[in-house]
Amino acid sequence: MLRDRVAASDPGLLRLAAGLRTVGAIALTLAVLGVLGMSVPHLVAGAIAAMVATFAIREKQRAPQAVTLALGLPVALVSMSLGALLSSRVLAGDLFFVALIFCAVYGRRFGDRGTALGLIGFQIYFVSLFVGASVSGLPELYGVLGVAFLCSATARFLLVPETPAGLLERLREAFRVRLAQLVSAQLALLDAGPEEIDGALKDVREGTARLHETALMIQGRLEEGTSDAGAARLVQRRVADAEIAAERLGLLLLTARSSERADTLTLHLPGAPAPRPGRMPGRDEAMNRVRRDLEALRLLVLRPVAARSGTALSQVRNRLLGYREEENLPPAPPAVQDVFRGIGEAARAVLGLRIALDGPQDESDDSPATARSREELDAEDAVIESGEEDGGTQEELTGLRRPTTRAAVQVAVGSALAIVGGEFLSSQRWYWAVLTCWIVFINTASTGEILVKGYRRLLGTVLGVLAGIVLAGAVGQHTWTAFALVLVLVFAMFYTAPLSYTLMSFFVTAALGLLYTLLHTYSLSVLVLRVEETALGAACGVIAAAFVLPVRTDRRTNDLLVTVLERLDEVTEAAVDQLSGGSPEELLDRARDLDQALADLRAATQPLTHPITPLRARRDTARYVVALLETCAYHARSLAATAELLPTHPSIAADPRLRRAGRRIGENIAAIAAHVADERSTARVETGPSIASLLESEVPGTPRFGRVTDRVLRHVQRLDETLVGLARPLDVPVATPGR
Repeated sequence: MLRDRVAASDPGLLRLAAGLRTVGAIALTLAVLGVLGMSVPHLVAGAIAAMVATFAIREKQRAPQAVTLALGLPVALVSMSLGALLSSRVLAGDLFFVALIFCAVYGRRFGDRGTALGLIGFQIYFVSLFVGASVSGLPELYGVLGVAFLCSATARFLLVPETPAGLLERLREAFRVRLAQLVSAQLALLDAGPEEIDGALKDVREGTARLHETALMIQGRLEEGTSDAGAARLVQRRVADAEIAAERLGLLLLTARSSERADTLTLHLPGAPAPRPGRMPGRDEAMNRVRRDLEALRLLVLRPVAARSGTALSQVRNRLLGYREEENLPPAPPAVQDVFRGIGEAARAVLGLRIALDGPQDESDDSPATARSREELDAEDAVIESGEEDGGTQEELTGLRRPTTRAAVQVAVGSALAIVGGEFLSSQRWYWAVLTCWIVFINTASTGEILVKGYRRLLGTVLGVLAGIVLAGAVGQHTWTAFALVLVLVFAMFYTAPLSYTLMSFFVTAALGLLYTLLHTYSLSVLVLRVEETALGAACGVIAAAFVLPVRTDRRTNDLLVTVLERLDEVTEAAVDQLSGGSPEELLDRARDLDQALADLRAATQPLTHPITPLRARRDTARYVVALLETCAYHARSLAATAELLPTHPSIAADPRLRRAGRRIGENIAAIAAHVADERSTARVETGPSIASLLESEVPGTPRFGRVTDRVLRHVQRLDETLVGLARPLDVPVATPGR
């Protein structure tokens, strides 16, 4: 269905809503100003102001959004006034602009509201320069700004409203659809031939990553979108269960296709070849049954079981949940039986997700296996509802060590350079260089990130100039046709912004070409100047980042790598401790902190892994390390999810012997982190007996593994092995047994 595809491609419809809200605000502003008979420069100023007032607001709750929007209007009025007053005083105007930029960036330390007000102040000052605001024209411009902010509020709260609960509901729907798409990709992997296996495995990897992305988005909206903390924890738990079960099912399918066990979907390098043995053992009957059950699982994800008894879907659900009982497994090779177990666990996760999101389900047609699954879920729900969240404190950096202060100083210096250089290029449009310098610093933290962002903006600008030439020639002097095209380009800009910064820059530049046409200042030389100013602004940003309080990409990635390792240690230690009989803790929050730290590291390594980087060996190492960390994170998430089942799951019980295995893992993580933080560290990664041998009991006659499941042992073992593998590309010494 088209609706499902849209929901999956744009989780929560965030991009669609942002585009429609911004376009609605601009269109309403243009309509009101057009009825009032305003001139084209006022229409342009109103359109840009409405766009800024709409996209600057970041808060999630409606009341804080309204307060920020209300505070933004006086900030805009002051900024416009100062822009008009200082337009004839070049030196004073330049000094004020640099000071304004510093304050706007520094304001980020005060959260979303500080960020929004700083953005509004900067952008409205830019508007005053763009339309040539004068003191005599201020009264009309005040009215334009008032109309723009009022129309922005109308679009936000009436035309395209958004509530935290509604957004969370759309994100949940996107999670379901992406889960179904992942099952479809796994089904394609099952049927893929030798020539199709690489593409099929790539689809499974991408589907798993997209599902994980949606789970993180849900996590970020739970606090505002649910009625109480208990409901938030319940949804968080069920989403995590479904995510882990789906990822594990993909690994089991991959293992069943291969003669070797698959421990991660990343295979350590994005371009690594897939396992080649293309025929599953026992392919005939077992293959058909696995295929049928995967199709049934996809239906369970997308469609709720009907309330009336005896439905085919309820019978399918009962059959899949029955695979959780050993006696119900079909005759097949061990690897294929693992797939059936994985399907059963995935069906249980889907059932839990349905109950958490949609409320109580019909139980009239339950089989004994389904009833047992419900009992387990009810017991887990009771434990979750009685739990309390732990609060944490975070050390705050001060002075120039604080990222916002450092960024503010860097942007101020870069902007000063851009003003001086821009004046040499053009005394009328020097502000384009300043705008580019400002933008390349947004959401970046290292010199490499700024370099990559500047390159992407320059590329998008060059392509946008070419498009602007074509569009300006086609539109001519048809004012409202040009504004209609501007609206289309603005929507495209906001819809593509999270996907590609180059595309966003392309649409911005193309729209500006039309605005120049409306202001009767369009010419080929103006668009060429736009490219030159963009290149200058990006260069000034890179120079400032490289020489003013620099944060080298290596240093930032090392800091983030240490953070990832610390989060990994926290999750693993807590999970192993709980599986060993320790006191229960809130593990899923810690697992999500690990996921977020890993996402930050992945973003920070983009300059190292970008296709244009000349350091190919370094690029491959960065990809390899991130892939290994993704493997560690998967096993740590799985351990955390299993540990949280401990109080209620009949087949999982604490085993104190696990502490010995956990101790070695913790020491190895600490050794790697110490070496990353200080290359002179003498810490070494220890290898030795397998995890299973560490659990050998010293008491004769004691069962080898007690009641700890094989799955727990596998995760701990693979985590231990992956950490040893991680030590090698990071040049951490590995101690061999007996030495």
